[in-house]
Amino acid sequence: MTAPAQTRSSADLIRAEEPVLAHNYHPLPVVVASAEGSWVEDVEGRRYLDMLAGYSALNFGHRHPALIEAAHRQLDRLTLTSRAFHNDRLAGFAERLAALTGQDMVLPMNTGAEAVESGIKVARKWAYEVKGVPADRATIVVAADNFHGRTTTIVSFSTDETARAGFGPFTPGFRIVPYNDLPALEAAVDETTAAVLLEPIQGEAGVVIPDRGYLAGVRELTSRVGCLFIADEIQSGLGRTGRTLAVEHESVVPDVLLLGKALGGGIVPVSAVVGRRDVLGVLRPGEHGSTFGGNPLAAAVGTAVVDLLETGEFQRRAAELGVVLRGGLTALVGKGVVGFRARGLWAGVDIDPAFGTGRQISERLMAEGVLVKDTHGSTIRLAPPLTITADELTGALAALEKVLA
Repeated sequence: MTAPAQTRSSADLIRAEEPVLAHNYHPLPVVVASAEGSWVEDVEGRRYLDMLAGYSALNFGHRHPALIEAAHRQLDRLTLTSRAFHNDRLAGFAERLAALTGQDMVLPMNTGAEAVESGIKVARKWAYEVKGVPADRATIVVAADNFHGRTTTIVSFSTDETARAGFGPFTPGFRIVPYNDLPALEAAVDETTAAVLLEPIQGEAGVVIPDRGYLAGVRELTSRVGCLFIADEIQSGLGRTGRTLAVEHESVVPDVLLLGKALGGGIVPVSAVVGRRDVLGVLRPGEHGSTFGGNPLAAAVGTAVVDLLETGEFQRRAAELGVVLRGGLTALVGKGVVGFRARGLWAGVDIDPAFGTGRQISERLMAEGVLVKDTHGSTIRLAPPLTITADELTGALAALEKVLA
């Protein structure tokens, strides 16, 4: 892994961004030029262990050989037709993804936010045409501290004021209840409810894992009252938690799954709404679409991702290395870590504020050659590629111990 020749330093490139890029991110001061597996290299040739994996978009590491080969092969044949025409890769991708997730139909999109928006539209259409909710009265129940994206509709039901402030007026039709609170959820559901939309594990909130039985309770409630259960598995799905889907930890099958991030293998943006035929079947031509959704390149890479997941290898690795991750973090509790939540190769780590903010700890880890990202004050998130080795993982934990010391 060798960085390409550069005439501009990291500092020069960071300064060059300031006047020409909108300031919607506050990245760590590292400029990545190349990557392989679990490692990235900056323009000066410094190497870093990637413990964020693109917020789970890089579950299979940087430039996984099978995914790169699939992309190269398709680049030489066909990249885009739009959905005005059929292409020879889309049917196979949809068949394989539906089978992997135990669902019937696939609505291909590009980004995670597009999948969420599409899921909302499908739920409302289903409520009017199947459930019989009066026109324009459908409601969707969501959880506080959610993160489903940052479009104007999605921030309308966010409780993060940073994401909301200055972007109103907001889209109506949403009811917000506390996460992990079944009585509050049941009180919010009524005859107008089209769906309950939840993350099985809340990622941006700090890898918040609900009590055992919560997801099963959501499934029972939605089935009993006759509304949809939509599980946003954009971050939690596709191997991250030690199962193909996080809902599998409670043997739950939602009516609709939202997938993204890792579905594109870290190569192209690919997302999908996957669900029952009687739900996705409410869409008719002209009611929803995407020029790039289901494009042949995306379908080829997405099919290669399904190939990897069908082996079960990455789910097993996440489960087994998750034990190493939990053990290392447990040893740091009381030594700068006040608590953590982890499932598979995914953890939210709460740092004692006396040791620094999450941002400060992230910057110190960067100086030690480990990349993580903070969220909500003193919490850092760990989500390494599922290809990481045990030695690399213990090295990252040792670096965390060092910066806390």
